Amino acid sequence: MEEAKNWKNKVILVTGAAGGLGKAISTLLLETGSTVILTDIHEEKAIETAAKLKGNAMALEMDVADENRVKEVMRHIRHEYGRLDVLINNAGIDVTKSIMHMEVSEWDCITNVNLRGPFLTAKYALPIMAEQQSGHIVNVISTASLRAWTEASAYHATKWGLRGFTQALFTEARRDNIKVTAVIAGGMKTDFLFSRFPDIDRSKLQDPLNVARTIKFVLEQPEESVVPEVMVLPLQETSWP
Repeated sequence: MEEAKNWKNKVILVTGAAGGLGKAISTLLLETGSTVILTDIHEEKAIETAAKLKGNAMALEMDVADENRVKEVMRHIRHEYGRLDVLINNAGIDVTKSIMHMEVSEWDCITNVNLRGPFLTAKYALPIMAEQQSGHIVNVISTASLRAWTEASAYHATKWGLRGFTQALFTEARRDNIKVTAVIAGGMKTDFLFSRFPDIDRSKLQDPLNVARTIKFVLEQPEESVVPEVMVLPLQETSWP
């Protein structure tokens, strides 16, 4: 993807793309002329988002924790486009509760989306990319993978786990000329935070488009180079360090 003229031939899948960072990523990458497949568990919202975007956008319902659905989507992409160049694992959830008050079902739901999901999408995207001997998987992580705070145990566990998984995935995928990158993002001005922390100081958060631009930068590296990990933070936010 080192030359802009090559973007128009790329097929990109973004998870959790109906809003927030996923929407920002999709918006930016559609401007390159790429085909962007917006997937989200909320099908109607994904369709609505795709319809408002300019470019070659397609919306598909996909629960990243549902193995059968992930397999179906990957089969559809292979059949419809014959390739998959970029997978961006952006979908993520959290529940703000102490360990004592968190339901086991809530823990399972968070781990299923945040950790099982990227495993499943990578597992079923890799054969397509290996066949074409090219591809790039980007896992959106969080500063929660580097430190801890209260009422976020499951989120921390999944993000620490996803960072480790990403490093392991990097070592395996490069054997088939596939790049893997972890993007560690600090707090963003999205409903992911606003819905749980309505009084949060928004002036100390970053525009999700800034993170999307970082992802685009990672994807634009020359064929022989890869950025295995990058961190992008709001200057005044204190989640790290």
